[in-house]
Amino acid sequence: MSETLPPPVWVNTKELLQKMIDDLATQSRVAVDTESNSLHAFREQVCLAQISSTNADYLIDPLALKDLSALAPIFSNPNIEKVFHAAEYDLVCLRRDFGFSFANLFDTMHAARILGYPAVGLDRLLNDKFKIQTDKRHQKANWAARPLTKEQIHYARLDTHYLFNLRDVLEKELREKDRLDFAREDFTRACLFDGQKQQKLNGESWERFSSRKDVSLRDLTILAQLCKWRDVEAEKLNRPVYKVVMDDTLVMVAKNSPQHKVDLSALGLSEKQIHLWGDGVLTAVRRGVAAPLVERKHIEAKNDAFLRRLEKLKVWRKKVGIEMGVESDVILPKPYVSAIAENPPKNIDELALLMKESPSRVEKYGVQILKMLGAKNAD
Repeated sequence: MSETLPPPVWVNTKELLQKMIDDLATQSRVAVDTESNSLHAFREQVCLAQISSTNADYLIDPLALKDLSALAPIFSNPNIEKVFHAAEYDLVCLRRDFGFSFANLFDTMHAARILGYPAVGLDRLLNDKFKIQTDKRHQKANWAARPLTKEQIHYARLDTHYLFNLRDVLEKELREKDRLDFAREDFTRACLFDGQKQQKLNGESWERFSSRKDVSLRDLTILAQLCKWRDVEAEKLNRPVYKVVMDDTLVMVAKNSPQHKVDLSALGLSEKQIHLWGDGVLTAVRRGVAAPLVERKHIEAKNDAFLRRLEKLKVWRKKVGIEMGVESDVILPKPYVSAIAENPPKNIDELALLMKESPSRVEKYGVQILKMLGAKNAD
């Protein structure tokens, strides 16, 4: 597939946004991608949104257009299919920044996983299917910088321009392998809002370290103060926290409680970091030494029966996954593994209720799952 592409449409005014929406509203499907600045800012944000229709490739500038609410009806419209590649992260970002909700989705990366492709990156799939080469060097670019280079613009538009073609090829293969129902059900589940996942991706704190066996409660208390200090510095500089001080270095500092700047070098801080932030680090350490001990985040211990069921399910789905040539979570997604182990169904109706979003898996694997769990009414 070789063609000369017309320039994409740069959308940075209300008038251009409305003109684009008028086009999208007439489509049966649109292709979508986003670019964020997680590697370059304290608070990540969507810096570019790419949407392709059959008429044009649009590059939307959210930094110029603060209000993208007019796009909401497109994303929530069940009559317009939204084609993504690796949708999960894009959905999180679009929900977080703009409050969008979603209906009718097709994820080409997940489709490739269900088909058992060993490599599911967009660059690899486009090259394998259409001999189209993309330059992934721009993945880590600072997409908040303006103006974007010609190379960035070309890279961004390719992320959506060929998704319709890729989607159609993969859907055909899903039909041929009788796996389309799996994919459709997973696409529908992806549209559901997961508040816990949203919170995990958005929030970082000292609690992330609380499960480490090598960190005492006093170390953790010092670490909490160091994390608070680092968050303040990173926000002032508008950079990711790891670009102030790396996690492992903070842990070393917390475990050794240095009292003088001269001690910081041996714990992993550079001369520049010590010059800029040595006093702040030492102050945070002193606060942590004197502060009341923090409490570890307790994870409820599971009983032995739950753990045995969990292990059985994992062994079974791995075996079936190998037979089908796919990763084990394609056979039984993680949420279902936990739910079934927690509340083992006694019959097919109870299993169908637990897995109501995936009836095709119940039909294909329900009896196997019940027999494995020792249910009396497995048939």
